[in-house]
Amino acid sequence: MLAVLGDLFFTVKINESAKRAGLPVEFVKSEEDVLQKAAAHPALIIIDLNFAGIDPLNLIRTLKAQPETRAIPLIGYLSHVQGELKQQAQEVGCNMVLARSAFSQNLPAILKRHAA
Repeated sequence: MLAVLGDLFFTVKINESAKRAGLPVEFVKSEEDVLQKAAAHPALIIIDLNFAGIDPLNLIRTLKAQPETRAIPLIGYLSHVQGELKQQAQEVGCNMVLARSAFSQNLPAILKRHAA
């Protein structure tokens, strides 16, 4: 699994949940690193849609446009008040977009599903 974020709180939360699910996780902070590592076909890519280090919509669009990365599930999370960004992320191909609170609450179940 790849996780694209810069937030320490979510880094710890994702890391702990991934360990419990038995899913290896690698944290990346640039679009170039994501695209390079996505070639190894991770089980899942999690994207903080508010992470300033990337252009999340462009990254999602690029991943879904390439045949070798198109099938990788993408899960984005954002502030619950960002309805427009949520819609845009879904339109460019993000498989699931959740508010931060829902993402936090459902993370263990999401990771178990993708670890299987």
